[in-house]
Amino acid sequence: MQFGIFTVSDITEDPTTGRTLSEAEKIRNTITVAKHAEEVGLDVFALGEHHNPPFWSSSPTTTLAYIAAQTERLLLSTATTLITTNDPVKIAEDFAMLQHVSGGRTDLMLGRGNTGPVYPWFGQDIRQGVPLAIENYALLHKLWREDVVDWEGRFRTPLQGFTSTPRPLDDVPPFVWHGSIRTPEIAEQAAYYGDGFFANNIFWPKEHYQRLITLYRQRYAHYGHGTPEQAIVGLGGQVFMRANSQDAVREFRPYFDNAPVYGHGPSLEDFAEMTPLSVGSPQQVIDRYAGMREYFGDYQRQLFLIDHAGLPLKTVLEQLDILGGEVVPALRKELAKNRPVEVPDAPTHAARVVQAARGELPVAGGTKAPQPVAAQAARGASFGIGGAR
Repeated sequence: MQFGIFTVSDITEDPTTGRTLSEAEKIRNTITVAKHAEEVGLDVFALGEHHNPPFWSSSPTTTLAYIAAQTERLLLSTATTLITTNDPVKIAEDFAMLQHVSGGRTDLMLGRGNTGPVYPWFGQDIRQGVPLAIENYALLHKLWREDVVDWEGRFRTPLQGFTSTPRPLDDVPPFVWHGSIRTPEIAEQAAYYGDGFFANNIFWPKEHYQRLITLYRQRYAHYGHGTPEQAIVGLGGQVFMRANSQDAVREFRPYFDNAPVYGHGPSLEDFAEMTPLSVGSPQQVIDRYAGMREYFGDYQRQLFLIDHAGLPLKTVLEQLDILGGEVVPALRKELAKNRPVEVPDAPTHAARVVQAARGELPVAGGTKAPQPVAAQAARGASFGIGGAR
C-alpha cells in the first residue's frame, strides 16, 4: 500500500494570527512539505491544479519536477489534472517529460475540477464536462501508446501524423488515476481502461463512495481486467492530530471554521462524524483509517490532506512527523493483515515495466466496447449529490 499527502494549494488567512502568506512563501512552504514527506517515510506527494485565487498551483508538473530534483524516492503525482480544460497533447508531453526527469517517479490523477469559471477561461463549455473528459482521455491514452497518431474528435482540431514527444519512459505511460467525488461515468471510464479509481472521500458520507467504488470494481471485472477485488482503488482523507485529542480539537477548530471549502458550514463534530475527517489522537486516526477497508475493500493508495485552511508550516511539519512516525507505520501493519494474495500492490513504474515485458498491462476495455449506458443507469437517485467530479 502507498501512503502520502495531497495539497489543494490554497492560500488562506491563518485565523489565529490574521496573517496570509504570499504566493512565494506558500510555494516555498509546499516544497518544504513535500521534501519532509519523503524524510518521514511517506510514499506519495500529490499536488492539485487550479487557475484561480486563493490557489497557486496552476502548473503542477513544473513544481513536481523541481521537487523530483530534490528527492530520491518520493512518488510525485497530481491531486487533479484538469482533463477537461487542458489540451491532451500538452498533458501527454508534460507528464512524459516529468517521467524522464524523475526517473519514473510519477503518475497523475485526472479530474474535472471544482471551479466552474475555468471552462470558459480555456474556451470550453461546462455543460460538456463529461463528454470532454471522455474524449480528451481517449486521445491522451492513444498519444502515449502510438508513435504516430491520427485523430479527429468534437473538441479540438484534428491531428494527422502527430508524434507526442518525449515518448513515455521505457515505453510505459504514467499510471493514471481517475479522480471522482460524485460521477459514475468516471468510475466507468476508469474501469474501461483498467486504470485506477481515486475516490476523494473528504466531503460526503462513506455510503456514497461505497456505491461509486462498488460500481468501479464491478465494471473493472466486466471489462476483463481481473476480479473486482483486483481493481486499483485510492482514497482521500483528512487528519489533524495531537497527543491529546482535546488539544487537537481545540487547535484545529478555528482553521476548520474558516476553511474556504467547508468553513461556516457544518460543525467540526458533525463533519467528522459524516466524513473521514479525523481530529484527535494518533491512535484515534489509526483506528479510523484501519477500518476503511471494512467499507471499501482492500485498496492501494491512501492520501491525507494536512496543509490547508491557513495552517502554519510548523504545524504541518509536526503533522507529518506524527503521520510518518506513528500513524502510517501502524496502518501499514494493520492493513497488511489478512490481505488476500491476489490483491495487487500499488502501481509503480518499475512494476509496470515488468508487466509490459510480460504483456500484462491492461488493454482498454479488454474485448468489450465501452458501455456508458451502464453508468448512466447507475446514477439514479443515489448519485444526485453535488460535487466536483
